[in-house]
Amino acid sequence: MTDSDLTYVTPEMHAAQGRWNDARTAPPITGTDIKRWAMATFYPEKPPRIFWDVEYAATTQWGGIVAPPDFNPFAWPLERPKPAAPGLMGARPDGKAMTGMNGGQTDTYGVRMRPGDVVSERRRLVDWWEREGRLGHTLYVRNEIEWRNQDAELVRTRLSIGIRY
Repeated sequence: MTDSDLTYVTPEMHAAQGRWNDARTAPPITGTDIKRWAMATFYPEKPPRIFWDVEYAATTQWGGIVAPPDFNPFAWPLERPKPAAPGLMGARPDGKAMTGMNGGQTDTYGVRMRPGDVVSERRRLVDWWEREGRLGHTLYVRNEIEWRNQDAELVRTRLSIGIRY
């Protein structure tokens, strides 16, 4: 194999490209979940009242409590999802384990999450590219994660890039 033939792209990646995985669903969101998330993320400051004060929140454009945009209803799962199949992560032809790091992400927000919402998530492998870098041959993998509420309204879309070498 010549250097120009080197690839970390696997047949599993080709087969999975563009295909959504089976959705997983978070437990219903509670007002307490939102309040605790806000307290943790705004600490040591007091969080905005829209995230915890029911009477105040009723007077806002939202008409009630809403979650901060970065709220994660999947943060405390009883069962962790299985990691992606190794073939979807890329593979080194020499059999050595790949090293990976986060290459960044972009979130686009839709409707706000509220108490009582049930959010489902699905993921897909969008695309990839390879190049030579200072760490050697490197694989960049772009994934998409989509969250929708019980009314099928888009809550959030995340495009993320994983870097593997």
